Amino acid sequence: MKFAMQSKGDKVSNEISLKIKNYLLEFELELNDEEPDLVISVGGDGTLLEAFHSYVHRLKHTAFIGVHTGHLGFYADWLPKEIEKLIIEIARTPFQVVEYPVLEIKIHPNGDEEEDRYLALNEGSVKTAEGSVVVDVEIKGEHFETFRGDGLCISTPSGSTAYNKALGGAIIHPSLEAIQVTEMASINNRVFRTVGSPLILPKHHTCMLKPLHDRSFLITIDHHTYTYKDVKAIECRVAKEKVKFARFRPFPFWKRVHDSFIADERS
Repeated sequence: MKFAMQSKGDKVSNEISLKIKNYLLEFELELNDEEPDLVISVGGDGTLLEAFHSYVHRLKHTAFIGVHTGHLGFYADWLPKEIEKLIIEIARTPFQVVEYPVLEIKIHPNGDEEEDRYLALNEGSVKTAEGSVVVDVEIKGEHFETFRGDGLCISTPSGSTAYNKALGGAIIHPSLEAIQVTEMASINNRVFRTVGSPLILPKHHTCMLKPLHDRSFLITIDHHTYTYKDVKAIECRVAKEKVKFARFRPFPFWKRVHDSFIADERS
């Protein structure tokens, strides 16, 4: 099996990453940064996001697994003290794959330029530095509302516990192929009105955001931010691709939610 390493870059993560690499090489696994079957992320969820975007072109062929060197993560679920066990599992046990849906965002420009396409593991957000975001929101080709406010967050189910949750969105189990559209400080008064609730859209529903004013947009794909001008539409949907996570043991999603957000007085 071919593997690659992704480290957060701090001393502890680098040391653990080197230890994993050396042990796996001793087990005669192949280090291959170009075409890995498995990418091992050492750091936190942000490090695994980096790994995802580094190998986003290989989602059909590459699985991910995370070792966290900080707080418990939703993607990085192995502890440093479990490294020896993880190494043996990787070297000797065919891993099971759990697939999560990801978000596809297409930026359609005015004019003849080609559209840009991105995949997000957690979310995409649409903001502007020029006042309020003002867009027509279309769902399945039909006008739904005109949004005015600070912006919109479009999240995946696995990303629903991140920025989306901070905005008051729902937590969605990643077995559901859906995206969620959540408002950021919408303007609601006698003149302007939005639905005011997060929208959960299934995979066959496309959300199109069409700007009503000529202004630049700050479009964030996970932790990468891009500036766009002359935007005709921003298309959001469940991607045909999925992200694969290597699983050597059960790690239920709701347990991750509980351990991350609930202070259990019984424990």
